[in-house]
Amino acid sequence: MTLNEFPVPANRQFFEDIKAGQGYEFGTITVSEKDIIDFAREFDPQDFHLDPTKAACGPFGGIVASGWHTTGVVMRLYVDHYLSHVANLGSPGVEDIRWQNPLRPGDTLRIRVTILEARPSRSKPDRGIIRVHVEAINQIGNLVLSMIVVSFMGRRQEYSVTPS
Repeated sequence: MTLNEFPVPANRQFFEDIKAGQGYEFGTITVSEKDIIDFAREFDPQDFHLDPTKAACGPFGGIVASGWHTTGVVMRLYVDHYLSHVANLGSPGVEDIRWQNPLRPGDTLRIRVTILEARPSRSKPDRGIIRVHVEAINQIGNLVLSMIVVSFMGRRQEYSVTPS
């Protein structure tokens, strides 16, 4: 897959600017042990997320981020670098989240977004539906997370049907 530059900057993108097959890679964000423990304490208090001593003897050989924390970090990169600032209309959900490898303290993630499908909505002509494959990759090239995100995106005014 060839990685592309955005044809139109995210602060001006509409549905018509998105094409299936396009791919983008960007980000980075680094996660600390404190970040991992703070999230785990609040939302996923398992020993391998919270306690360095117990985690060292656990299945991962040390502290690792909750999958939900990993998903949140990836979402931050997705919102900051990919989502349209003018036409994003939300999402009905995410399909097939996979935590391929653990996110560890000190890891730096980037994301790769590949557009799988971009089609006009049949029921709401003022928007389109986009399916993208999102992959999070750490600093040594290991895939940490993959998921399919479905989003609604507004169309440019000239393509929209206005009610009479």
